[in-house]
Amino acid sequence: MLMKEYRICMPLTVEEYRIGQLYMISKHSHEQSERGEGVEVVQNEPYEDPTHGQGQFTEKRVYLNNKLPSWARAVVPKIFYVTEKAWNYYPYTITEYTCSFLPKFSIHIETKYEDNKGSNDNIFDSEPKGEEEIEVCLVDIAYDEIPERYYKESEDLRYFKSEKTDRGVLQEGWIDNQEPIMCSYKLVTVKFEVWGLQTRVEQFVHKVIRDVLLLGHRQAFAWVDEWIEMTMDEVREYERATQEATNRKIGPFPPSISITETPLASVARNGPSSAPSTPLSTEAPEYLSVPKDRPRKKSAPETLTLPDPNRRDSGFRLASIFSWGSTPSPQPE
Repeated sequence: MLMKEYRICMPLTVEEYRIGQLYMISKHSHEQSERGEGVEVVQNEPYEDPTHGQGQFTEKRVYLNNKLPSWARAVVPKIFYVTEKAWNYYPYTITEYTCSFLPKFSIHIETKYEDNKGSNDNIFDSEPKGEEEIEVCLVDIAYDEIPERYYKESEDLRYFKSEKTDRGVLQEGWIDNQEPIMCSYKLVTVKFEVWGLQTRVEQFVHKVIRDVLLLGHRQAFAWVDEWIEMTMDEVREYERATQEATNRKIGPFPPSISITETPLASVARNGPSSAPSTPLSTEAPEYLSVPKDRPRKKSAPETLTLPDPNRRDSGFRLASIFSWGSTPSPQPE
């Protein structure tokens, strides 16, 4: 298990971002979807929690096969998806991801939003276990490097200025001088408890998550003139219409293929209480081994090599984080 805390500041207020995040997630999901690949909404309904009150529960399937790197496509079924379950009690959200092919893989994200510069060191009231400290990663939406394939000049916040809010251009050091300003705090736990691959995969997934958070929050501000005047009812209607258009764009989904899954109590319908737990394995799983009685093709690789998580050109992309950010859904008023 690898846990990190991400802090992403934006030149917005928490109340403004309540609408902005919903707009950004819907538009981003639609842009990144194509036939047979994208985000399928399985469930989206009001939900009430005894602790957090009224909120919204959503379940989505993110189909990713064509977006996997070649090493991953070689070992996973063609029909591959990630299941996302989200409980949105804005300004607090919980999002969990599990995988149709790897039941021992999971991501758990707690998100809190505050009107500050990322200065709250105790926002999650989390105590490190033993000597282990949780790494805090500060993400600068204007000046952190973004993968080249995601770059758009219109979304470059070093040059973007909002006409409707008169905010921007974001100069170096903008976080210290910006008003208004808010921070998105995300406590992210990645688990991939598979012998021989755990550390490398968990580090790689965190690298992907960081890129996704950077892109999503950049877009939320770069598109601010499109959503800043929307009401909650209007953004809910936009989300509904965009989801329908995205489903038509993707087309029907074929039956899924998955390895036998171990039920996780924390992703139950009644809401999670902590990060999902997965059984610890000390042996390599059978599906990562080549049967001895089956000859290998000469072109098949002898070993499975994961890409370096520090490389910017890595091909794996968790669509929209996956529908990018914490993927919260609209909260009933």
